[in-house]
Amino acid sequence: MLRRLDKKQPESFKFSAKNLSWARKQLKKYPDGRKQSAVIPLLFRAQEQEGWVSKPAIEVVAKMLDMAPIRVFEVASFYFMFHLSPVGSVAHIQVCGTTPCMLRGSERLIEQCKKKISSNPMEVTHDGKISWEEVECLGACSNAPLVQIGRDYYEDLDEAKFSNLISNLISGIKPLPGSQTDRFSSEPNGDLTSLKGKVEEEKNASVSLFSHDFGKKKRSKAKHPAINLEDKPDA
Repeated sequence: MLRRLDKKQPESFKFSAKNLSWARKQLKKYPDGRKQSAVIPLLFRAQEQEGWVSKPAIEVVAKMLDMAPIRVFEVASFYFMFHLSPVGSVAHIQVCGTTPCMLRGSERLIEQCKKKISSNPMEVTHDGKISWEEVECLGACSNAPLVQIGRDYYEDLDEAKFSNLISNLISGIKPLPGSQTDRFSSEPNGDLTSLKGKVEEEKNASVSLFSHDFGKKKRSKAKHPAINLEDKPDA
């Protein structure tokens, strides 16, 4: 699928002091001559700050990593986790439309997006808060159909559950990620047939982290990478 940079670009990009300090610490994790390996985390931090990846952001990351800008763009345009155009400030919903999800009803999820958000993908609606697009495989086929919002997955969806999820986002209610049928990880819906040892965790690690972060009092204006209902991006 061909992905292009948005036609409207900001004049410049600059990491905030906090994010610049974070980026420099990331570079120290890599051996000499290998700092280009930090391209994905730096691009994602730029997106968390601005909400999307712009051409100036790509150029800044390229300079920090001693890479040609076209090489950084190749990474940003390959992965659907990077948004090359402005998206909803609260949530950009990425609906997996690849075969396993399609067989499990992703087309009905897309219809809900068209009905409740916008007729066309990448159109920001509801006062600039919500947008959506169809993407390629998100790699959680056993929990199909699913959508991704920021770094969080919402799995085991059906038309009704997804419609309710969209309504909550529009209303300012932050939905809990993970399986929407309350199953743990990718375990079968029925009883376990093997490895019946007790599961110690109540929730998947990513869901527990989400719950922990959301439950804490906000100590800064840092934007949550998944859904931001109140704060603006780190600036």
